[in-house]
Amino acid sequence: MATYINNLRLKEIATGAESGTWGTSTNTNLELIGEGLGFATINIASDANVTETVADGSADNARAMYIKVTSTTLTATRTLTIAPNTIKRVHIIENASTGSQDIIIKQGSGSTVTIPNGKTKVVYLDGAGSGGAVVDAFTHLSTTDLSVEDDLSLTSDSSIINMGAGNDVTFTHDGTTGLTIAATPISIDSTGELHLNSTTGDIKLQDGGTDQIAFDLDGTAGEVIMKPAVDSDDLVIAQYDGTEVIRIEDNASLGLVGNKLNIADSSSDVIIKPLTDAKDIIFQQYDGTAVMTVEDNVSLAINNDVTVAGRGTGTQTTDNDGDFDLSVSNFFKCTPSGNITLTFSNPAEGQSGTVMLVNSGGHTISAHASVAINADVLTALTTAGTYMLNYYCSASSGDNTILVGATGALT
Repeated sequence: MATYINNLRLKEIATGAESGTWGTSTNTNLELIGEGLGFATINIASDANVTETVADGSADNARAMYIKVTSTTLTATRTLTIAPNTIKRVHIIENASTGSQDIIIKQGSGSTVTIPNGKTKVVYLDGAGSGGAVVDAFTHLSTTDLSVEDDLSLTSDSSIINMGAGNDVTFTHDGTTGLTIAATPISIDSTGELHLNSTTGDIKLQDGGTDQIAFDLDGTAGEVIMKPAVDSDDLVIAQYDGTEVIRIEDNASLGLVGNKLNIADSSSDVIIKPLTDAKDIIFQQYDGTAVMTVEDNVSLAINNDVTVAGRGTGTQTTDNDGDFDLSVSNFFKCTPSGNITLTFSNPAEGQSGTVMLVNSGGHTISAHASVAINADVLTALTTAGTYMLNYYCSASSGDNTILVGATGALT
């Protein structure tokens, strides 16, 4: 007797059955496999929750990998349940319904995934039976390079962008309209113009959260005002060793120290430069704390928070033999041509990164003694497909010191 217990609900012919007709069943199965890799539309015709059950051995839109959910009748968030609750599948689901309503994807009594109107998510069904869950596959997506051709929106009011192997640089939304950048230090190196823009005309530098220097760009027509933000403070420009060059005192007097700084007029431009070669210009607080350095090599170093429009990218290294040199890069792409052993050379404690493994040939993947990886996950990597591996080095050497996880096959 044929069964349909697989994840695509294909017909599994019993041993010895369908003599002379198995070709028809096999051809149908092949067509359904193609259907499972394709695109289909599910329309929610009524304003209610619906269940789509993948049919046994026959065409069904719910079998498709990419499902476009449409509806013109929804007045509230509705639930789309994909049955049976024992199938384990990856789906790309688009909420193309009208009326600005969310769609909830469900399998059993486990977790669900909500897809906002007009959005698309990659989810997987865990097939756990009555407790079956739907999981957002990209909740913790890790990728070496990410290219966005249009807008990138982080919709949480507490969104954080982390950078660096230890997340030691952060861009944090403050819950209203502000952005906080945390990094030590922050350097800006521009090959062209550098613009800081404030719609209110006010730019302030802080120390420990307290305003110290304020720039008023629109307070008085024709003037740009820089002033201390703390009453009775002087404004001091000093050399690297703290020797004063210019002091603008609280009583409005100007002091030039040692005739080491030249302020000149050239074709209506104001030029500020050291009069001694190979010297830097240092901006410091009263206690000598360096705030900004204009170095002799024309680079500019700022020792506090700076907002920069742009993006940061890592370097992807191609290494197809499975031995990843961590002294070269944190991010790798590996397309093996034969069996490989996952090896991470020259690790540093606390180092982490990702490997894009394109095992299109279904080659055997094994692991070096230094690699700690779940045996089932390692076995799964042998199946032909593309995987994203993430690693963390708990020590610079030793067995089971490099912790490795992996996604399921992404393609």
